[in-house]
Amino acid sequence: MSLKTPTRDTALAPAPSPAPRRPREARRRALREHLTAYGFLSAAVVIFALFSWWPIIRNVLLGFQDVNFATGNTWNGTSNFEKLLNDPLFLTAWRNTGLFTLYALVLGFAVPFLTAVLLNEFRHARAYFRVLVYLPVMLPPVVVALMWKWFYDPGPGLLNEILRTLHLPTSAWLDSSSTSLISLVIVSTWANMGTTTLIYLAALQTIPGELYEAAELDGAGVWQRLRHVTIPQTRFVLLVLLLLQIVATMQVFTEPYVMTGGGPEDSTVTVMFLVYRYAFVYNDFGTASALSLLLLIALGVFSALYLRVTRAAKE
Repeated sequence: MSLKTPTRDTALAPAPSPAPRRPREARRRALREHLTAYGFLSAAVVIFALFSWWPIIRNVLLGFQDVNFATGNTWNGTSNFEKLLNDPLFLTAWRNTGLFTLYALVLGFAVPFLTAVLLNEFRHARAYFRVLVYLPVMLPPVVVALMWKWFYDPGPGLLNEILRTLHLPTSAWLDSSSTSLISLVIVSTWANMGTTTLIYLAALQTIPGELYEAAELDGAGVWQRLRHVTIPQTRFVLLVLLLLQIVATMQVFTEPYVMTGGGPEDSTVTVMFLVYRYAFVYNDFGTASALSLLLLIALGVFSALYLRVTRAAKE
Protein backbone atom coordinates (compact mmCIF):
# COMPACT_ATOMS: atom_id res chain seq x y z
CA MET A 1 0.00 0.00 0.00
CA SER A 2 1.52 3.29 -1.05
CA LEU A 3 0.65 6.76 0.24
CA LYS A 4 0.09 9.46 -2.34
CA THR A 5 2.02 12.66 -1.57
CA PRO A 6 -0.10 15.81 -2.18
CA THR A 7 1.18 18.00 -4.92
CA ARG A 8 1.56 21.84 -4.61
CA ASP A 9 -1.61 22.48 -6.61
CA THR A 10 -3.62 20.11 -4.43
CA ALA A 11 -2.36 21.69 -1.15
CA LEU A 12 -3.24 25.25 -2.27
CA ALA A 13 -6.63 24.33 -3.66
CA PRO A 14 -9.53 26.11 -1.84
CA ALA A 15 -11.53 24.07 0.62
CA PRO A 16 -14.80 22.82 -0.75
CA SER A 17 -17.67 25.17 0.09
CA PRO A 18 -20.33 23.83 2.46
CA ALA A 19 -23.39 22.42 0.94
CA PRO A 20 -26.06 25.10 0.40
CA ARG A 21 -28.75 25.16 3.07
CA ARG A 22 -31.92 23.62 1.90
CA PRO A 23 -34.53 26.33 1.11
CA ARG A 24 -37.30 24.53 2.96
CA GLU A 25 -35.27 24.39 6.20
CA ALA A 26 -34.42 28.10 5.91
CA ARG A 27 -38.05 29.02 5.43
CA ARG A 28 -39.08 26.98 8.46
CA ARG A 29 -36.45 28.62 10.63
CA ALA A 30 -37.50 32.11 9.46
CA LEU A 31 -41.16 31.24 10.06
CA ARG A 32 -40.40 30.08 13.63
CA GLU A 33 -38.50 33.30 14.33
CA HIS A 34 -41.33 35.44 12.99
CA LEU A 35 -43.98 33.51 14.93
CA THR A 36 -41.97 33.90 18.15
CA ALA A 37 -41.62 37.65 17.59
CA TYR A 38 -45.30 38.09 16.75
CA GLY A 39 -46.24 35.96 19.77
CA PHE A 40 -44.43 38.31 22.16
CA LEU A 41 -45.77 41.35 20.29
CA SER A 42 -49.39 40.18 20.23
CA ALA A 43 -49.66 40.08 24.03
CA ALA A 44 -48.64 43.73 24.27
CA VAL A 45 -50.97 44.70 21.40
CA VAL A 46 -53.93 42.90 22.99
CA ILE A 47 -53.37 44.57 26.38
CA PHE A 48 -52.88 47.99 24.77
CA ALA A 49 -56.00 47.58 22.63
CA LEU A 50 -58.06 46.38 25.58
CA PHE A 51 -57.18 49.28 27.88
CA SER A 52 -56.54 52.09 25.35
CA TRP A 53 -58.28 51.57 22.02
CA TRP A 54 -61.47 49.84 23.19
CA PRO A 55 -62.41 52.62 25.70
CA ILE A 56 -62.03 55.16 22.88
CA ILE A 57 -64.23 53.11 20.52
CA ARG A 58 -66.73 52.51 23.33
CA ASN A 59 -66.82 56.25 24.11
CA VAL A 60 -67.56 57.06 20.45
CA LEU A 61 -70.47 54.59 20.44
CA LEU A 62 -71.89 55.90 23.72
CA GLY A 63 -71.85 59.44 22.33
CA PHE A 64 -74.72 58.45 20.01
CA GLN A 65 -76.75 56.46 22.55
CA ASP A 66 -79.06 56.87 25.52
CA VAL A 67 -77.20 54.94 28.21
CA ASN A 68 -79.35 52.89 30.56
CA PHE A 69 -77.61 50.20 32.57
CA ALA A 70 -80.92 48.54 33.53
CA THR A 71 -82.77 48.28 30.19
CA GLY A 72 -79.85 48.61 27.78
CA ASN A 73 -78.60 51.38 25.51
CA THR A 74 -80.64 52.79 22.63
CA TRP A 75 -79.44 54.81 19.63
CA ASN A 76 -80.55 58.43 19.61
CA GLY A 77 -78.54 59.87 16.72
CA THR A 78 -77.17 63.33 17.48
CA SER A 79 -79.48 64.11 20.41
CA ASN A 80 -76.59 64.18 22.90
CA PHE A 81 -74.74 66.77 20.83
CA GLU A 82 -77.89 68.89 20.46
CA LYS A 83 -78.34 68.77 24.24
CA LEU A 84 -74.79 70.02 24.69
CA LEU A 85 -75.34 72.94 22.31
CA ASN A 86 -78.43 73.99 24.28
CA ASP A 87 -76.53 73.90 27.60
CA PRO A 88 -75.20 77.39 28.51
CA LEU A 89 -72.37 75.74 30.43
CA PHE A 90 -71.07 74.17 27.20
CA LEU A 91 -69.61 77.42 25.86
CA THR A 92 -68.61 78.49 29.39
CA ALA A 93 -66.60 75.30 29.83
CA TRP A 94 -64.80 75.73 26.50
CA ARG A 95 -64.09 79.40 27.23
CA ASN A 96 -62.70 78.57 30.70
CA THR A 97 -60.60 75.74 29.25
CA GLY A 98 -59.24 78.07 26.56
CA LEU A 99 -58.38 80.76 29.12
CA PHE A 100 -56.79 78.20 31.43
CA THR A 101 -54.67 76.89 28.52
CA LEU A 102 -53.66 80.43 27.54
CA TYR A 103 -52.69 81.44 31.09
CA ALA A 104 -50.92 78.11 31.63
CA LEU A 105 -48.87 78.64 28.48
CA VAL A 106 -47.84 82.14 29.54
CA LEU A 107 -46.83 81.01 33.04
CA GLY A 108 -46.06 77.35 32.48
CA PHE A 109 -44.00 78.01 29.36
CA ALA A 110 -41.98 81.04 30.41
CA VAL A 111 -41.32 80.31 34.10
CA PRO A 112 -39.78 76.83 33.62
CA PHE A 113 -37.67 78.07 30.71
CA LEU A 114 -36.26 81.01 32.67
CA THR A 115 -35.70 78.71 35.68
CA ALA A 116 -33.75 76.30 33.45
CA VAL A 117 -31.64 79.18 32.11
CA LEU A 118 -30.81 80.27 35.67
CA LEU A 119 -29.97 76.70 36.72
CA ASN A 120 -27.74 76.35 33.68
CA GLU A 121 -25.81 79.46 34.73
CA PHE A 122 -25.13 78.12 38.23
CA ARG A 123 -21.61 76.87 38.81
CA HIS A 124 -22.10 75.54 42.33
CA ALA A 125 -24.84 73.45 44.02
CA ARG A 126 -26.53 72.86 40.66
CA ALA A 127 -27.71 69.36 41.65
CA TYR A 128 -29.21 70.70 44.90
CA PHE A 129 -31.30 73.28 43.04
CA ARG A 130 -32.43 70.67 40.49
CA VAL A 131 -33.81 68.49 43.29
CA LEU A 132 -35.44 71.54 44.86
CA VAL A 133 -37.21 72.43 41.61
CA TYR A 134 -38.32 68.84 40.96
CA LEU A 135 -39.73 68.19 44.46
CA PRO A 136 -43.33 69.43 43.72
CA VAL A 137 -43.65 66.84 40.93
CA MET A 138 -43.28 64.09 43.53
CA LEU A 139 -46.38 65.20 45.42
CA PRO A 140 -49.75 63.62 44.47
CA PRO A 141 -51.99 66.11 42.58
CA VAL A 142 -54.74 65.92 45.20
CA VAL A 143 -52.25 66.72 47.99
CA VAL A 144 -50.99 69.72 46.00
CA ALA A 145 -54.54 70.96 45.48
CA LEU A 146 -55.45 70.64 49.18
CA MET A 147 -52.20 72.32 50.26
CA TRP A 148 -52.75 75.29 47.95
CA LYS A 149 -56.39 75.50 49.00
CA TRP A 150 -55.13 76.31 52.49
CA PHE A 151 -52.59 78.79 51.05
CA TYR A 152 -55.47 80.58 49.27
CA ASP A 153 -57.74 80.66 52.32
CA PRO A 154 -58.91 84.32 52.54
CA GLY A 155 -58.80 84.18 56.37
CA PRO A 156 -55.76 82.47 57.91
CA GLY A 157 -54.25 81.42 54.55
CA LEU A 158 -50.51 81.72 54.03
CA LEU A 159 -50.63 84.07 51.04
CA ASN A 160 -52.90 86.62 52.68
CA GLU A 161 -50.80 86.46 55.88
CA ILE A 162 -47.74 87.36 53.78
CA LEU A 163 -49.64 90.23 52.14
CA ARG A 164 -50.76 91.54 55.54
CA THR A 165 -47.17 91.36 56.81
CA LEU A 166 -46.07 93.46 53.84
CA HIS A 167 -49.02 95.86 54.40
CA LEU A 168 -50.46 94.99 50.98
CA PRO A 169 -54.17 94.46 50.16
CA THR A 170 -55.31 90.87 50.48
CA SER A 171 -57.12 88.89 47.77
CA ALA A 172 -60.16 86.61 47.72
CA TRP A 173 -58.20 84.15 45.54
CA LEU A 174 -60.56 81.18 44.95
CA ASP A 175 -63.64 82.97 46.28
CA SER A 176 -63.78 85.55 43.48
CA SER A 177 -64.76 84.79 39.88
CA SER A 178 -62.14 87.29 38.67
CA THR A 179 -59.16 85.58 40.36
CA SER A 180 -60.23 81.94 40.72
CA LEU A 181 -59.06 80.73 37.30
CA ILE A 182 -55.62 82.34 37.44
CA SER A 183 -55.24 80.96 40.99
CA LEU A 184 -55.72 77.45 39.60
CA VAL A 185 -53.19 78.15 36.84
CA ILE A 186 -50.58 79.10 39.45
CA VAL A 187 -51.16 75.80 41.25
CA SER A 188 -50.87 73.77 38.04
CA THR A 189 -47.71 75.61 36.99
CA TRP A 190 -46.06 75.11 40.39
CA ALA A 191 -46.93 71.39 40.45
CA ASN A 192 -45.66 70.58 36.94
CA MET A 193 -42.77 72.96 36.35
CA GLY A 194 -40.15 70.51 37.68
CA THR A 195 -40.42 68.10 34.76
CA THR A 196 -40.56 70.87 32.16
CA THR A 197 -37.58 72.64 33.71
CA LEU A 198 -35.41 69.52 33.60
CA ILE A 199 -36.29 68.96 29.91
CA TYR A 200 -35.34 72.56 29.13
CA LEU A 201 -32.14 72.16 31.15
CA ALA A 202 -31.20 69.01 29.21
CA ALA A 203 -31.75 70.89 25.94
CA LEU A 204 -29.64 73.84 27.14
CA GLN A 205 -26.74 71.57 28.01
CA THR A 206 -26.59 70.27 24.43
CA ILE A 207 -25.69 73.76 23.14
CA PRO A 208 -21.96 73.90 22.27
CA GLY A 209 -20.03 76.13 24.67
CA GLU A 210 -18.11 77.62 21.76
CA LEU A 211 -21.23 79.52 20.71
CA TYR A 212 -21.46 81.26 24.10
CA GLU A 213 -17.71 81.96 24.10
CA ALA A 214 -17.94 83.53 20.65
CA ALA A 215 -20.94 85.61 21.74
CA GLU A 216 -19.08 86.81 24.86
CA LEU A 217 -16.06 87.76 22.74
CA ASP A 218 -18.40 89.85 20.60
CA GLY A 219 -19.60 91.63 23.73
CA ALA A 220 -23.01 89.93 24.00
CA GLY A 221 -24.76 90.29 27.35
CA VAL A 222 -27.07 87.83 29.08
CA TRP A 223 -30.18 88.91 27.14
CA GLN A 224 -28.34 88.88 23.79
CA ARG A 225 -26.93 85.40 24.46
CA LEU A 226 -30.43 84.24 25.36
CA ARG A 227 -31.93 85.79 22.20
CA HIS A 228 -29.26 84.88 19.63
CA VAL A 229 -27.89 81.59 21.00
CA THR A 230 -30.15 79.89 23.54
CA ILE A 231 -33.58 80.32 21.94
CA PRO A 232 -32.50 79.48 18.34
CA GLN A 233 -30.63 76.37 19.53
CA THR A 234 -33.60 75.07 21.56
CA ARG A 235 -36.46 76.11 19.27
CA PHE A 236 -37.43 72.50 18.46
CA VAL A 237 -37.70 71.52 22.14
CA LEU A 238 -39.64 74.72 22.83
CA LEU A 239 -42.14 73.95 20.07
CA VAL A 240 -42.65 70.32 21.10
CA LEU A 241 -43.18 71.23 24.76
CA LEU A 242 -45.57 73.99 23.71
CA LEU A 243 -47.79 71.46 21.91
CA LEU A 244 -47.54 68.95 24.78
CA GLN A 245 -48.51 71.62 27.29
CA ILE A 246 -51.56 72.57 25.21
CA VAL A 247 -52.70 68.94 25.15
CA ALA A 248 -52.11 68.52 28.91
CA THR A 249 -53.69 71.76 30.09
CA MET A 250 -56.85 71.25 28.02
CA GLN A 251 -57.54 68.17 30.19
CA VAL A 252 -57.34 70.00 33.51
CA PHE A 253 -59.68 68.44 36.08
CA THR A 254 -58.08 67.87 39.49
CA GLU A 255 -57.60 71.53 40.46
CA PRO A 256 -61.18 72.72 39.73
CA TYR A 257 -62.69 69.53 41.16
CA VAL A 258 -60.79 69.62 44.47
CA MET A 259 -60.30 73.37 45.01
CA THR A 260 -63.40 75.13 43.67
CA GLY A 261 -65.99 72.57 42.55
CA GLY A 262 -66.43 74.61 39.38
CA GLY A 263 -67.28 77.85 41.22
CA PRO A 264 -67.61 80.62 42.00
CA GLU A 265 -70.29 81.44 39.41
CA ASP A 266 -69.06 78.63 37.13
CA SER A 267 -65.81 80.55 36.56
CA THR A 268 -63.70 77.36 36.86
CA VAL A 269 -65.96 74.88 35.06
CA THR A 270 -63.69 73.25 32.46
CA VAL A 271 -64.56 70.73 29.75
CA MET A 272 -63.31 67.78 31.77
CA PHE A 273 -65.16 69.01 34.84
CA LEU A 274 -68.37 69.26 32.78
CA VAL A 275 -67.81 65.70 31.53
CA TYR A 276 -67.57 64.56 35.16
CA ARG A 277 -70.72 66.49 36.07
CA TYR A 278 -72.74 64.94 33.23
CA ALA A 279 -71.53 61.42 33.98
CA PHE A 280 -71.54 61.23 37.79
CA VAL A 281 -73.87 64.03 38.90
CA TYR A 282 -76.56 63.91 36.18
CA ASN A 283 -75.96 60.18 35.38
CA ASP A 284 -76.12 61.12 31.69
CA PHE A 285 -73.26 59.02 30.33
CA GLY A 286 -74.34 59.50 26.70
CA THR A 287 -73.95 63.29 26.81
CA ALA A 288 -70.74 62.94 28.81
CA SER A 289 -69.36 60.65 26.09
CA ALA A 290 -70.44 63.11 23.37
CA LEU A 291 -68.56 65.92 25.13
CA SER A 292 -65.53 63.64 25.58
CA LEU A 293 -65.63 62.93 21.84
CA LEU A 294 -65.51 66.66 21.03
CA LEU A 295 -62.54 67.08 23.38
CA LEU A 296 -60.88 64.06 21.75
CA ILE A 297 -61.19 65.69 18.33
CA ALA A 298 -59.68 68.95 19.62
CA LEU A 299 -56.77 67.10 21.25
CA GLY A 300 -56.32 65.02 18.09
CA VAL A 301 -55.63 68.18 16.08
CA PHE A 302 -52.82 69.22 18.44
CA SER A 303 -51.48 65.65 18.59
CA ALA A 304 -51.30 65.60 14.77
CA LEU A 305 -49.34 68.86 14.86
CA TYR A 306 -47.00 67.33 17.44
CA LEU A 307 -46.36 64.26 15.25
CA ARG A 308 -45.77 66.46 12.20
CA VAL A 309 -43.25 68.60 14.09
CA THR A 310 -41.32 65.61 15.43
CA ARG A 311 -41.32 63.93 11.99
CA ALA A 312 -40.01 67.08 10.35
CA ALA A 313 -37.22 67.28 12.93
CA LYS A 314 -36.14 63.68 12.27
CA GLU A 315 -36.00 64.32 8.52
